[in-house]
Amino acid sequence: CVLTQRGHHVPLSNDSTGGRWWQTGDDPWQVLACCMELTSAVRSGDPPSFISHLPVHQDGSCNGLQHYAALGRDWLGAKQVNLVPGDRPQDPYAGVAAMVEEQRAKDAAEGHEIAINLEGKISRKVVKQTVMTVVYGVTWVGGRLQIAKQLRGSIPDDQLWDCSAYVVGEVFRALRQSFAKARGIQDWLSASARKVSLAQRPMEWVTPLGLPVVQPYHKMYQKSVSTQLQGLNMRVAWNPSYPPDTRKQKNAMPPNFVHSLDSTHMMLTALHAHRAGISFVAVHDSYWTHACFVDTMNRICREQFVTLHNEPILSDLAQFLEHKFGDLTYRDNSLEKRKRIQKCIFRDPFPTIGDLDLNQVLDSTYFFS
Repeated sequence: CVLTQRGHHVPLSNDSTGGRWWQTGDDPWQVLACCMELTSAVRSGDPPSFISHLPVHQDGSCNGLQHYAALGRDWLGAKQVNLVPGDRPQDPYAGVAAMVEEQRAKDAAEGHEIAINLEGKISRKVVKQTVMTVVYGVTWVGGRLQIAKQLRGSIPDDQLWDCSAYVVGEVFRALRQSFAKARGIQDWLSASARKVSLAQRPMEWVTPLGLPVVQPYHKMYQKSVSTQLQGLNMRVAWNPSYPPDTRKQKNAMPPNFVHSLDSTHMMLTALHAHRAGISFVAVHDSYWTHACFVDTMNRICREQFVTLHNEPILSDLAQFLEHKFGDLTYRDNSLEKRKRIQKCIFRDPFPTIGDLDLNQVLDSTYFFS
């Protein structure tokens, strides 16, 4: 008796090899564990009644972008990350890769040397990490390094810098087109953190669960210490009395804020799963339960996402910032506003909100899958 998967026969006897085809999976040990559980179910003689102890994983579709699409009520973005029902799962990574490849083909047709060198090299795998992390604050430099890592081996080393720089630029352009409202929200969050930091205060907010968050990014100072042997420059340990590091405060706000939302969603799901009496484990946006509880967990997961985002999260944040920091002033050192003293105002410019019906999440099969 054997199990068959894509033409591979997996013996139900205690065979540790089975052709070892399972090693080609993205998560080989998970594939093997699944095969072993299926083997046990078949051997039980009554598979439908078999009690499985293998956790079933349900993962969000680029979860950071899911939260941004919900915050902005962005129908176009929501469609790409499976917030709305569809006949088949949408793949935001493949979508971005297709947009990058389309632009590459146009540039190659016009004789662009780098685009020509990248023919056949653009894939979902190449862009996935950058798309996944852009909502968590990855910079152009960080994205270029991620893409260079994926291209290494398929591109000559002397072309790697130029090719990865080209691809990361096109990835960022594609994301700006596909998730314009997400970009607007990120810009507003960064601008708000910058104002607070220039007013000599660390950025802070309160999550929908009531958890206060303070960004602990302060400037570091060096102290010179002379000894008989040598002179040393020592970085003074972090101290909350030091001025905020404006660059870190600004860059960290969008990823930290969206992390505070996905952790809230996870906590709400865990609380309601416990109330329903089902097993629940989570690693970031990967929710696990046993097979018999999958339908219940999926319902709870969707209900709590809708409940979370039915709260006026951005308006509440703006109101909190106005109350907490609205009386402060800061000196803007940008070129066009050099040395102008300004008051901290957080509702201008406020992100534009769309008209997405969040209740569609309740019927979206591939929201978490």
